Amino acid sequence: MRLLTSSNRKRSYYFYLVTLSFIIFAAILYAVDFTSILKHPCLRYQQLEYSSQRQKPRAFIGNQRERAALIRKEGEESLFTQADEAKILDEEVIVNFEAVSKQVEEGVIFDEDEEEGAEELEGENHGGVPFAVGRTEEGCNVFSGKWVYDEVSRPHYTERQCRFISPQMKCQAFGRPDKGYQHWRWQPHGCSLPSFNATFMLRRLRGKRILFVGDSLTKSQFMSMICLLQRAIPKYAKFHRHYGSHTIFSAPKYRATIEFYWAPFLVESNCDNATVHRVMDRIVHAYSGSINRHAQHWKGADVLIFNTYMWWITGSPMKILRRSRKGGMEFIKLMETEDAYRLALKRMVRWLEKNMDPQKTRVFFSGLSPSHWRSIEWGGERDGTCYNQTTPIADPTYWGSGASKSMMKVIDQVLSNTTVPITILNITQLSAYRKDAHTSVYKQLPYQLTRRQRKNPTSYADCVHWCLPGLQDTWNELLYTKLFFP
Repeated sequence: MRLLTSSNRKRSYYFYLVTLSFIIFAAILYAVDFTSILKHPCLRYQQLEYSSQRQKPRAFIGNQRERAALIRKEGEESLFTQADEAKILDEEVIVNFEAVSKQVEEGVIFDEDEEEGAEELEGENHGGVPFAVGRTEEGCNVFSGKWVYDEVSRPHYTERQCRFISPQMKCQAFGRPDKGYQHWRWQPHGCSLPSFNATFMLRRLRGKRILFVGDSLTKSQFMSMICLLQRAIPKYAKFHRHYGSHTIFSAPKYRATIEFYWAPFLVESNCDNATVHRVMDRIVHAYSGSINRHAQHWKGADVLIFNTYMWWITGSPMKILRRSRKGGMEFIKLMETEDAYRLALKRMVRWLEKNMDPQKTRVFFSGLSPSHWRSIEWGGERDGTCYNQTTPIADPTYWGSGASKSMMKVIDQVLSNTTVPITILNITQLSAYRKDAHTSVYKQLPYQLTRRQRKNPTSYADCVHWCLPGLQDTWNELLYTKLFFP
């Protein structure tokens, strides 16, 4: 063995010294708060670790640092696939959902950086209206306008960026070849909508519950809202869980929840199973108290958004379950759709009048979401549908058969005669122009297609539901406007 010379010993000494210094430096980085040293490259790591400070519940359990090492710096996409992210959340984050939810309610979880500007945002309400901070300029009807193509500010997010979108609404994932439907922005006549600010909304609604109640169209608006808000929430500081008919998205950083409750008729019915509800012989319960089983889950909500329409459109009189005043015997009565619809809306209003404090709560009713089954109505083919439609209807006077004016009249009659304020989100006309925005054939189907259906896509195109991102984002921009600038 060759003996080490003096120069070789010095080289070895310096080599080990440099190596040891590097190890010590890495250990220091590993142990201290990254924010003060490498603030921007480590925001992702901070999002994972923020809950461990001030004795917050941990969002991850086990292998936490290994997972953090797979996160890129702020502004870049995660190395996780959507499936990986879903698995992580399902297996680990949701394990602690009940504990986190309890601490959210008790006010234990908060973010120190956000508290500084929170008091100002949670101050007095403009004009005594809950959550309002201003008013829409006088003479501005935000529901009257036109669609403007906008490649700069639309869409707000992509399918890949929001894993909460249902497969029934992921049009790009299921082969839709065009993306133009994502770029249309609603422009009111003579005024503009305020920009949707997710951080502002969450701060203003700190500690509050936002609850959507209705059917799958309402659920798509709920999903849209989550996608719009999630940008302001640290990636692993949010929770998503189902409780039968009740779905809850929680943002512990803001002590806020965005929720959806499945109730397609608002009152009880034989279609109340949130998963299995394809019932042809629909029976709606409209006796006194028929809304209570659902409504017990709505108590305590600070912002309520109701919708019910599409499930009423059967083409036949509705079967309504009633109870006799004497003896409480149940019987089924056939009623015209409009009369049955009015009865259900009145049940909703009565419940709100008994259980809602208008000084603390805001209530919205989302208007009819139109369908587009007959392309001949907008100058298309006689046997065409929404299939292969790629642009909105330009005719400002267009009104198709996909939205019932008689049902809209019922909404106006019932909701304009209440002792509690209910804001109607009049989305019907602006949505009627969007024949291009439906899921059509680009969605996950619950059944196998027949050979005949494959040859004729118009036969199974879905012209009721809408792609995400898409039209529902505009619905939520209008909700945002009416909530904060009524």
